[in-house]
Amino acid sequence: MTRLAAIAALLIPFAAAPAAAAAPAQACAVTWGSQPKNAAPTARGHVTDVRGAPSPCYDRLVVDLGPASGDGYRVEYVLSLTEDPTGDPVPLRGGAVLRVVAESPAYDDAGNPTYTPANRAELVDVTGWPTLRQVAWAGSFEGQTTIGVGARARLPFRAFTLTGPPRLVVDVAHQW
Repeated sequence: MTRLAAIAALLIPFAAAPAAAAAPAQACAVTWGSQPKNAAPTARGHVTDVRGAPSPCYDRLVVDLGPASGDGYRVEYVLSLTEDPTGDPVPLRGGAVLRVVAESPAYDDAGNPTYTPANRAELVDVTGWPTLRQVAWAGSFEGQTTIGVGARARLPFRAFTLTGPPRLVVDVAHQW
């Protein structure tokens, strides 16, 4: 066997491997990190709903901000979560606590609620989701709304806003 034939024989098994086998790992590669994310508000909306859904690479939380564009937020891992304004603890299931603060109240300018959770301890049913363990209400006070997210572990996350309709999106990865 010539030297070229021997090298080709070694490389053929690698070339014949299906490219799709590598796709899931590449598709779920995240570079978000777990440090705090924030954006200064440029307008103020009103929280109108909290919802979410799992996806193949991350679990998504969405805070709907109503017809006005509210786009400020602060999202960070914390040791524990307290209710705003009482300071009472908000217990959360999971190995890590993510505090999500939307710079939008859950009430209008006259103080009328724009979002009233049916169950403050379970805003979104995350049963069976890979990463999120619980989503709980932590209050709306002085123009901002706080939501607690119990996650399986301190995993990478990203936060951003979308328009049409306005909403705050928080994605928590399933793995590093």
